[in-house]
Amino acid sequence: MNIKAVAKLAGVSTATVSRTINGTAKVNPATEERVREAIKSLHFYPDTNARALGSGRSSLYGLIISDITNPFFPELIKAFEDIALIHNQEVLIANTNYDPERMKICVTRMLQRKVDGVAIMTSEMDEGLVEVFSRRHIPLVFLDAATPRPGVSTVSIDYVGGVDLAMQHLVGLGHRRIAFLSGPMWLGAAQTRLRAFRKAQKREGLNEDKRMIQEGNHRVDGGHAAMLRILDAFGGSDTMPTAVLTSNDLTAIGAMGAIHERGLSIPADISVMGFDNIHLSAYTMPSLSTVNAPKAEVAKAAFHALLAARKPGGKLAPGTRHEVKTEVIVRDSTGPVRVVAKS
Repeated sequence: MNIKAVAKLAGVSTATVSRTINGTAKVNPATEERVREAIKSLHFYPDTNARALGSGRSSLYGLIISDITNPFFPELIKAFEDIALIHNQEVLIANTNYDPERMKICVTRMLQRKVDGVAIMTSEMDEGLVEVFSRRHIPLVFLDAATPRPGVSTVSIDYVGGVDLAMQHLVGLGHRRIAFLSGPMWLGAAQTRLRAFRKAQKREGLNEDKRMIQEGNHRVDGGHAAMLRILDAFGGSDTMPTAVLTSNDLTAIGAMGAIHERGLSIPADISVMGFDNIHLSAYTMPSLSTVNAPKAEVAKAAFHALLAARKPGGKLAPGTRHEVKTEVIVRDSTGPVRVVAKS
């Protein structure tokens, strides 16, 4: 089956079929509908490689993420793919696992496939690799990184505002001894969240005991280990934290496991608050209070930044900056501080 058969069935020229498939020019809506019906009826599958050769565009966007096992990223991938589908764009996904060498391999794959743009939802991108894309006039969009410039945009999550909202929630429940489980300190987004926590501590006049802050790895095992270090450091004394804020939801889930292992109750003994609002957070026991970082909005902003980056003649448009706001989702893992009656 070929393009001529589609054109014959739809009663149009092969050029019209080509324009409909490639989106290279406007086609009358009624005509476009006839062409798409003919394609469907004949089970015609356009050769995307040939299309890329003919148009210089692959209709393929790259999406590079850090950790496919972190539910934040599959949710982001789904939202990005949903938008791409609407715009007749395919998505090539690569997972770096926080490994710079693996990142180089991912970049090579993107270049070999002649992607039209790349959304880099990770923090370990080397500036030299950015230049490789720039020389080939391939637009980029970053999550929480990069300074906007021609062809390079950034989408950032309002981590500072999210941490502030979470601290206001916990302080409003009467908590004064609040611990923080950070992400790995080589990660810029984790540093931002930790700085926001320390600033909120000072603003609220909270206990700044150094034992209250422990570093995790943004995974469940890291959250579990970091929470155990806090519990061991205080040894069940009455100065033990009554609440813990974590750098992401996986860390919070790990912390909840450690708290249960020590025979403590959530939230009666310790309130736990996450960050990200992954789908799983609503189904933990108890359900996790968290800060919502809307993945669909991140994906939409990233996709449209790439879509708007190419100008006629192959030039790249000025980069843009988009900040995604956060909000607190209150569930069952946070509650009022326990008041111990004096005898």
